[in-house]
Amino acid sequence: MNLPISPSQTETRKADHLRICLEEDVQFRETTSGLDRYRFTHCCLPEIDRTSIDLTSIFLGKRLGAPLLISSMTGGTELAQTINYRLADVAQKYKLAMGVGSQRIAIENPQLGATFAVRDRAPDILLFANIGAVQLNYNFGLEQCQRIIDLLEADALILHLNPLQECVQTEGDTNFKGLLDKIAKLCGELAVPVIAKEVGNGISAAMAKKLLAAGVAAIDVAGAGGTSWAKIEGERAKDAKQRRLGATFADWGIPTAECIVGVRKVSSEVPLIASGGLQNGLDAAKALALGADVAGLARPFLQAAAQSVSALEMLVEVLIAEIATAMFCTGCANLYELKHSGVLETLR
Repeated sequence: MNLPISPSQTETRKADHLRICLEEDVQFRETTSGLDRYRFTHCCLPEIDRTSIDLTSIFLGKRLGAPLLISSMTGGTELAQTINYRLADVAQKYKLAMGVGSQRIAIENPQLGATFAVRDRAPDILLFANIGAVQLNYNFGLEQCQRIIDLLEADALILHLNPLQECVQTEGDTNFKGLLDKIAKLCGELAVPVIAKEVGNGISAAMAKKLLAAGVAAIDVAGAGGTSWAKIEGERAKDAKQRRLGATFADWGIPTAECIVGVRKVSSEVPLIASGGLQNGLDAAKALALGADVAGLARPFLQAAAQSVSALEMLVEVLIAEIATAMFCTGCANLYELKHSGVLETLR
C-alpha cells in the first residue's frame, strides 16, 4: 500500500509561490523595466505587406515561430503540473521556447518529476531545464544537473541567480561563495548549453562579462520591473524581520532595458533573452529592438494558463499581433531589421 507523502518544505514553498503570484500584488511599484523610456519612430508608409512579416528566428540551434519565451515559473505540485502541461501544449502549437520552474524538488522527491516532464506534449520546442546556481554549494553537482536535463530531455540548462530572493526567503540558501568557478566547471562538463538567468533583479554588464568568461552560452537578464521575488518571499514569511526585508527590497534591481544595453556592450553575439516586466508585445518588440534575441514573459502566461488553454492561445496570438504591428508600423519586415534599423528612440 502506498502511504500518502506529506508535503516537503520545498513543495509547500512551491505551492505558496504559485498562489501568491496568482492572487497577490507582487509587482514592482516604483522601479519599471525601463522600456517606458523608449518609443518607436512611427512609419506612416511602411512599404511592406503586413502578412509577409517574418517573426521566425533561430535560438540555440532551434527554430522559433516567434521570438517569445514562456519563462520559468513552476512545477512540483498538482496545479503546477496542469499549468506546465497547458504551457507546453501552447508552446508546441506556436513554436515558442519554454522553461520550467526550479527542478530541485524533482531531485528531492523524484515522484514529483512528472510535474515538469512536458517533452511528450511538446516534442519540437526549445525547452529549458532549471536549477538555482546556489544549489551547487548545497550538494548539487554534475549528476543532479544531468538528471534534471534528462527528465525534461531539455535543450539547455538554466542556472538561475537569486541572491536577494534567498536573503528574504526564511529558509533561503545564502552561501554564494565560489559559485563562479563551479559554474565554469559545470559549463565544461555538460553536453547542453548553460543559460545564466536572474529572477527579476537583473544581470549587469560586469557580471555578464564574468559569466561569459566562465563558459555560459546564453544570458537571460531578467531585470527589475515585473514580479518582485522580494515581495513574494516577504509575503510568505512568518517572522517580522523577513517581512520587513521583503518590503525594504521590493523595488531592488537593474531595469531590464539597462541590462539589455549593458550586456550588448559586453558582447554583440551572445544569445540574449530579455525578461523582467514585459507586459505585452510592444514591450517585447522594444526589448528586441534594443538587442535581445528572445523576449520572455512569466506572469502573463501564468495567469492565462491558470484559466485555460484557450486563454493561453489568445494571449500568444495577441502578443504575436502586437510584435508584428510594431514591426509593420516601423517598416521592419523581419527581426533583423527591427534590431538594426534604428527605429527605437530614447525619450528625453
